[in-house]
Formats: sequence, structure tokens, C-alpha cells
Amino acid sequence: MTAATTAARGPAGVAGESRGIRRRRRRDPSKASPWVTFTMISPFVVGVAAFVIYPVIATLYYSLTNFQEGSYRPVKFVGLDNYTALLTESDAFWIAVRNTLWMVVIMVPLRTLWALFAAWVISRIKSGAGFYRTIFFIPAIVPVVGAALAFVVMLNPVGPLNTMLARIGITGPGWFTDPAWSKPSLLIMALWACGDVIVIFSAAMLDVPKELYEAADLDGVNARQRFWHVTMPFLSPVIVFAIITGMIYTFQYFTEAFVASGSASSIQSSSDLLGYPAQSLLFYSTELYQQGFVYFKTGYASAMAWMLFVVIFVCTVGFLKLSRRWVYAAGEN
Repeated sequence: MTAATTAARGPAGVAGESRGIRRRRRRDPSKASPWVTFTMISPFVVGVAAFVIYPVIATLYYSLTNFQEGSYRPVKFVGLDNYTALLTESDAFWIAVRNTLWMVVIMVPLRTLWALFAAWVISRIKSGAGFYRTIFFIPAIVPVVGAALAFVVMLNPVGPLNTMLARIGITGPGWFTDPAWSKPSLLIMALWACGDVIVIFSAAMLDVPKELYEAADLDGVNARQRFWHVTMPFLSPVIVFAIITGMIYTFQYFTEAFVASGSASSIQSSSDLLGYPAQSLLFYSTELYQQGFVYFKTGYASAMAWMLFVVIFVCTVGFLKLSRRWVYAAGEN
């Protein structure tokens, strides 16, 4: 473009032509090359393939073989032999199953009820509710290993709690060193650290329409009826969420039991590390860890992992179907 042409067209014409060039250069996103799209999502695809899809397929394959890490024997396909050995030849497996079911049946409902009660109490506080909500939530952000170590020290047979009980004439139990009290000790720690569930319940209670409470007061209902017929229907989806997530977590219960049993056995100078005392803290995930990373029975441990997956899947789907009968959905009467 010559200077004469530019002068003839004027500044407005030049600016319009520049905008047209930029508009032509701007590509339609829908016409982008498939390779560009794949390049952008490739980090996610590679991550999922390497850390999710491959481990799932590999463990399924190993569960059907006699593969043992560190062994030079050839890998042999054994079919369902690992699953059969789990159910018929292992006493430790059934001990771990019983301990895990105890935690699921006892800890999950108690933890949910305690969180619901604490959230209800906080919701009735006129001032300072945020402060109390924070106090309850702080234990939930404490590292699990640190919390377990602190409870082992505090609940030591000669620790601070038993010392205070002795001053008022009460003989404290052995806690983590007593098979009868080891799982209740973990239950106490779980109730102490359920601040995340308390916060969720507190938020759900704040979402209940105040008009319903006012209508209930006009009808003359008492506090128990108002909680059961007004608050509970709105909390029912949150209760289902808390139970399902708690159930999935408890079926895989590992860190607290591993740290507590190992620390308690060290304090008592015991040679038993996993499951101490007397295998009362031997849970399913602990036994899976022992088979896979202590005895290096990779095929056997893979079979345990897949059996755990099936149990969690069946329990989750079954509970969801049962909960449809009493869970309130928006728009229902």
C-alpha cells in the first residue's frame, strides 16, 4: 500500500482494514485440528492411563496368577486359586474381615449420629456458632499419623488419661494394649476427628427454609416433631452421603490402625507389629498390605484388592437403592 493510497483512504479506512485482517486470522475453535485438541488433553489422558487404567488391569491379571514380587519363578496362570485360598485357607483373612465389619457396623453409624447431634447443638447456639464450628473442625485437619500417635500416648496404660482416672478412684483400661479396648479406642479417635461431617451437616441445616419452621411453630409442634418432620427430610440426602463415604472409607481403614498398632507394640516392646494386640487391629487393608508388601504375594494381594472392590461396590449400590425409600428429593411433599 503506497503512501498516496493510505492518505486517500484516511485513518478510518486503515483501521477498518486492520480489524478485518485480525478477524480473518482468528480461527473458528470448532475447526481446530484434532491433533491440537489431543495435545492439550494428553497430560490428563497419560496420567489416567498410567495411574488408573493400567493398575486396575494389572491387578486383575495378577489376581489370576501366582505372581510373587522378587521371585524368579515364571508367572503362571492359576485362575481363581487365589480367591479360593482367601476364603478357605487363611485364618488371618477372616480375622481381618471380622474386625473391618465391626468398624463398619459400629463406627459409621455412631460417627454419623454424633456429627448430626453436634451440628444440631451448634445450630441452636445464638452467638458464637462459627467459633464452635471451627473448634469441632480443627481435629479433621490434623494429620492422621500425628493424631494416631497422640492418642496412643494419651491412652497409654500409664498415660495422662489413666492417671487422671486413677486420681478419682477409677482403674483405666489398657486401651490400645488390650484387645477388648483397642477398637473402641479407634472409635473414640474417629468421633474426635469427625469435624468435616459436622460442618457438612451444619451447612445442610442452614439450608432448611425458615418458613417451614415458622409454619411448624404455628401448628404447635414440639422440638422433637419439628426436627423429625422438618429438619430430617432436608438432611436425608446429606445423611446418605455421610454414610456412604464413611462406609467406603472404613472398608479401607488402614492408616490409623497401622500407626496405632505399631506404636502401641513398640511402647510395650512387643514383636507383633501389624494387628497388635492379639490381631484385634488387623483390618482388611492391613492384611492386604502385609500380603503385598511384607510377604510380596502380589497375586494374592491383588485378589484381596478386587474382592474389596466388589464388596464396596455391592454395599454402595445396595444402600443407595434402599435409601430411595426415605430420602427426600426437592419438589416432593
